Amino acid sequence: MLNKEEIPVIKEGHKFNTGSGISGRIASIDLLRGWVIVIMALDHVRDYFHGYSFLHEPTDLHHTTAPIFLTRWITHFCAPVFMLLAGMSAYLYGIKNGRKALSVFLLTRGIWLVFAEMFLITFSWSFHPGYPSFVLQVIWAFGLSMIVLSALIRLPRPVLWVLSTVLILGHNILDSVHITGNKAGAFLWSVLHEPSFSGFHFGPVHLVVVYPILPYIGIITFGYCLGRLFTGDVTVKLRKRTLCWLGVGAIILFLALRALNIYGDAAHWTEQKNILFTILSFIDTTKYPPSLLYILMTLGPTFLFLAFTERPLSRLETKVLVFGNVPMFFYLLHIPLIHGLAVIAAVLLGYPATEMVNLTGWVNANPGLAGYGFSLFIVYLIWIGVLVILFPVCRKFQKYKQAHQKDKWWLRYI
Repeated sequence: MLNKEEIPVIKEGHKFNTGSGISGRIASIDLLRGWVIVIMALDHVRDYFHGYSFLHEPTDLHHTTAPIFLTRWITHFCAPVFMLLAGMSAYLYGIKNGRKALSVFLLTRGIWLVFAEMFLITFSWSFHPGYPSFVLQVIWAFGLSMIVLSALIRLPRPVLWVLSTVLILGHNILDSVHITGNKAGAFLWSVLHEPSFSGFHFGPVHLVVVYPILPYIGIITFGYCLGRLFTGDVTVKLRKRTLCWLGVGAIILFLALRALNIYGDAAHWTEQKNILFTILSFIDTTKYPPSLLYILMTLGPTFLFLAFTERPLSRLETKVLVFGNVPMFFYLLHIPLIHGLAVIAAVLLGYPATEMVNLTGWVNANPGLAGYGFSLFIVYLIWIGVLVILFPVCRKFQKYKQAHQKDKWWLRYI
């Protein structure tokens, strides 16, 4: 690991992502983050509005259709891409501020994200002030992974490469390990590798672990190591070539391992009623926790995206870039907005508002909402509406953040 004095000097005029501000950010990184946020919002609109989601899982090949399946499948890119970019941004933040400052930032931001998941985002999902459950999802996983990375960055760089690769390639070896019960050991194992949708009860506290962190620690660490590609001592040509090789290599490895059905995902693909559904089965990989094949399937195209979007942006891309510049701000706003719109929709359809408020579990598991929901077409229209509503708010906050990032320390956390 390089000391601060040994970190490559940024060439004059080279733009890099500090991870905390707006000016000087690498457009391709924020553009990718923006697209992922846009896709993520679609998934959350689907949760609250799609009638099918109240009946079946969208990836259940016995009931789904190709549009429903792909609407869910495209959102699989969100969590691993966010985590990879978080690691890359961390490295670039460290170049500007030094390793000690980076370690402190990762630790404090990680703690903030865990708090936000438990008390802000959980409330946004449920609108229940009594917190019947603390649902530990993607922001929680980001937070814990950042806390771990705050310590890992002290290790030599080759060690980090090896550690990240081993975690990504090898964590599925642990799939056969199960720790049952409601004790601390079972909870810790759930945090690390095996999700528990039924959750754990510790006195009055109910913790539901949706996102185990072991593979995500591998991804964020890999992203941290990859961040050096975006420094000034790496030419654009070398960066693009490296990203292309990584992307093509990940896709080829995914195709080879998936075809063999031996390792990398506990859920094997099978021949279906037609070739289209057989392809859907082939790409239907495990998200909780993200299997090796899930990671390869999502990060392979991600590397190619980064390689081919380092160019002038189109008019649409400049709009998407706004969301990518203020991702946490968007995240904190979009769930309560979607949930609030769902309350209005439920009332308009004749359901009591209380059925969409004070939720004690997943919204689509509420028996009081039987028969509720809209077509996929309506879901897409609502999704576009959510983006239209949030765009001017995010753009205004982006400008505020750009103007005050040096004198408002808390802006680094939102």
